[in-house]
Amino acid sequence: MSRFVQAITASAADIDELGHVNNAVWVRWIQEIAVAHWMAQALPEHRDAYFWVVTRHEVDYRGNVGVGETVTGETWVAAAPKGARFDRAVRFTGADGKVKVEAVTTWAMLDRATGKLARVRDEIAAPFL
Repeated sequence: MSRFVQAITASAADIDELGHVNNAVWVRWIQEIAVAHWMAQALPEHRDAYFWVVTRHEVDYRGNVGVGETVTGETWVAAAPKGARFDRAVRFTGADGKVKVEAVTTWAMLDRATGKLARVRDEIAAPFL
C-alpha cells in the first residue's frame, strides 16, 4: 500500500470562533491531501484522462489544533477499487503524537472527456495499492 504524507500548518484563516481549526477546514485538508497523493503517484496519462469527485466523507474529530500548529497528514487506499469508486483513509496527527482527525472518504473517478464515471482499471489503481 502506498502511503502519502504531507505536513500542514494551520493559519489564522483556518481558525474558528472556538480558537481551533474549523471542521470545514479539516474536510478541505482531506481533499487537498487526496489530490496531492493522486498528483504524486498517478501516471501522467492517467492524470490527464481522469479526475476524482468525493461521494462521501466520514470524519471523526478527536482533537484540536490551533493557529501555527502543524499536523502530519497521511493518506492511503487500503482496498482495491469497486467499479469507479474506492475508499481512501486519512489521518492527521499533531506534533504531540495524538491523532486529531481520522476519515474515510469515498471517491469516484470520472473520465475528463465525457464527464461520466469510469471503472478504475488495475493499472490506474496499482500505484496506490
